[in-house]
Amino acid sequence: MKPLRFLISIVIALITVLSFTPTAWAFCGFYVSKADSKLYNQASQVVIARDGDRTVLTMANDFQGAVKDFAIVVPVPTVLQKDQVRIAEPKIIERLDAFSAPRLVEYFDSDPCARVYEGENMPQAAPRAAARDEISGKRGGSNLGVTVEARFNVGEYDIVILSAKESGGLETWLNQNGYKIPKGAKDLLQPYIRSSMKFFVAKVNLDKFEQSGYQLLRPLQIFYKSPKFMLPIRLGMINAASEQDVIVYILSPKGQAETTNYRTVKIPSDANIPLFVKNEFGDFYKSMFQTSYTKEDRKVAFLEYAWDMSSCDPCSAEPLSLEELKQAGVFWLDDDSRNNRTLPRGFRPPVPTSNVFISRLHIRYTRNKFPEDPMFQETYNRESFQGRYILQHPFTGDLNCPAGREYKQSLPKRFEQEAQTLAKLTNWNIQDIRRKMNFNVSDLTPSWWESFFSWLGL
Repeated sequence: MKPLRFLISIVIALITVLSFTPTAWAFCGFYVSKADSKLYNQASQVVIARDGDRTVLTMANDFQGAVKDFAIVVPVPTVLQKDQVRIAEPKIIERLDAFSAPRLVEYFDSDPCARVYEGENMPQAAPRAAARDEISGKRGGSNLGVTVEARFNVGEYDIVILSAKESGGLETWLNQNGYKIPKGAKDLLQPYIRSSMKFFVAKVNLDKFEQSGYQLLRPLQIFYKSPKFMLPIRLGMINAASEQDVIVYILSPKGQAETTNYRTVKIPSDANIPLFVKNEFGDFYKSMFQTSYTKEDRKVAFLEYAWDMSSCDPCSAEPLSLEELKQAGVFWLDDDSRNNRTLPRGFRPPVPTSNVFISRLHIRYTRNKFPEDPMFQETYNRESFQGRYILQHPFTGDLNCPAGREYKQSLPKRFEQEAQTLAKLTNWNIQDIRRKMNFNVSDLTPSWWESFFSWLGL
């Protein structure tokens, strides 16, 4: 039972052989698989749509337990009113996850014996996809230094907005009002009180949850204006028994977003790896991420994806539609008076535009290695980036030509390089990798493979 849990808790391309060595063309290839949030047991997901000082924050949850025990306490920079809180569509976060997930792609070498003319067989651009308890105001709140700034209901949630003068009083108020606060909450609440932040507190109204017909709790979405561009994750450490993952999708009309109080590091990408990883991509990515996380001393934010959301290449999911982007909180899209009337006050788009750039940041944190909440900033860097891993299939047809024989002789070195790359990325044992490569290519019986395994001494 976890009564308090913080909710922030890759198409076709042609490859030509130049100088008999296959070229890895960026952002093309057959899309094979993706490494989405389902890889992680405790991965919270947050969507932040931000333009200037206006923010729309959408929080998905990975709560496990009885719905009656669910509650959240989220520090917010300002007092929120009812029209600034909504229920979001759960599928929106799933769509953003699928669209931006690190991906596996594959290429197929062309026939090195085929005549290549200048300008022919150049890689073609990959087609773009079509793209629950009522909260009572018990006595003693004022004596505890706690003020109920607002109280309202949204969907299946009962919500109060609190301000507090000291963390002990807030902890006592929450306990008196039915929130079972774990040990250590007082220390983690204090920095937010010191910063004059308010507290968004929600629990499930069981009657309304049953009436809704939903089996799972839906995401909450809040609108606010503040110069603070940050994500309060420290309360997520109260229940943490181990490292926590949070995946942050930042949507901006400008460009890439990055952390300012921690380094933002691109996840290793554009690496050619052995073919057998096609069946083990989830294990590969988890091992690769952990290796990179350890190498960076466990205190960075990893950029997994950055792209203009009007396209993708290669696409692991279709780009979000205009309506889906609005559901994700993008309020600066093309002016539509009908949709504008549904937005909270102060969130009318000042200039019609359809510019949306997504940055996917993956943060793994612990209390000692990530002691501060991540602070962000928008930049005008619109460089595209994706976590992308490449399978390069060798040509298996007739190689009875000088170019074919030279191509064949180049393969052992290429395969060994793929094995070494995989070992370096994942810290997997190199001999195990070579054995798996042997297993996977044994069905390709042409005799020229035998020289590769002889060269490896297997």
